[in-house]
Amino acid sequence: MHVLVVNAGSSSLKVRLLDPDDEVVARFDLGEWGGAHETEELTEFIGGLARVDAVGHRIVHGGAEFTAPAMLDGDTRHRIAALAELAPLHQPRGVAGIDTVAGALPDTPAVACFDTAFHHDLPAAAATYALPREWNRRWRLRRYGFHGLSHAYAARRAASMLDRADLRMVSCHLGAGASLAAVHSGRSVDTTMGFTPLDGLVMATRPGSVDPGLLLWLLRHAGVDGERLADVLDHRSGLAGLTGGSGDMRDVVRSLGADGTDTGTTAAAAFGVYVHRLRREIAAMAAAMDGIDVLVFTGGVGEHQPRVRAAAVAGLGFLGIRLDHAANDSANDTATTDADITAAGVPVRTLVINAREDREIARQTRATIKAG
Repeated sequence: MHVLVVNAGSSSLKVRLLDPDDEVVARFDLGEWGGAHETEELTEFIGGLARVDAVGHRIVHGGAEFTAPAMLDGDTRHRIAALAELAPLHQPRGVAGIDTVAGALPDTPAVACFDTAFHHDLPAAAATYALPREWNRRWRLRRYGFHGLSHAYAARRAASMLDRADLRMVSCHLGAGASLAAVHSGRSVDTTMGFTPLDGLVMATRPGSVDPGLLLWLLRHAGVDGERLADVLDHRSGLAGLTGGSGDMRDVVRSLGADGTDTGTTAAAAFGVYVHRLRREIAAMAAAMDGIDVLVFTGGVGEHQPRVRAAAVAGLGFLGIRLDHAANDSANDTATTDADITAAGVPVRTLVINAREDREIARQTRATIKAG
């Protein structure tokens, strides 16, 4: 089965056609994908494909109702669109992808694959907010978690690389958006993102965890209204907010001195905040599993920034994690090859795994169509 995988991110679009062996036979990328006016190129690309047997869409938020992949029809599309307030950067673009591809391939079966589904069975202690029980029930408030397609693929790939199924793994999906997952024997048991993709780690333009009392103070005493606050939290915080410029980790690292002595610069300060939060949350994820067997870095930053990996691991020796620095530096050059960057003689393995959400989406799409 040839599966067309449509991955709409917060600002970009990646489309891959995978053959039955999960090899990419055609690709299309848009660096800027708003979901409204960029559809002509996508439609033209689809029209030039020789064979598409099914379509799989990445959808960021499944809410409480979508806990597994779902066949797409008009009703499913409407219910997905209704969740836009929970993921305003992602959900509308995902729906735009559904609409555009359906227009180009109206008779081809399509499946929605949800980032939140991997975390649906989080233990209650990890998923529950300490809010009034009635609120949690009425509005289905819980820690949903995100990047589930990436974390699920990383877990399966790590198990294959190490030939072991019962791994306690901390998966670090680091990109413009970033989250960690504690994955025990292939099952998510904790994660850093929560009800929305704003929670957890410092990201490119999102702040991660912020004291809710601070946000209340901004609303009540600093004259910041709700619309402005939402805009700042989604678009002007994180690395972009800390540097006053770019939220791209490549730009931040380029601004750092090679010898690490530039501690007074804005870029160094931002990098320090980013790494501090990352290191702290890796340790928290390990605690959720009573230990750790493997640490995985994936996503654009996780795969291509050895300095981020080295800085994060530098404070984790007490967990038995240490890098082979030569392997870590060279892993940056293996654009299509997964790598083991573990130092000799330490108990915890550290891997760099290329993010292949496309393979996970194709796998779920085939299984859903076969079951239906």
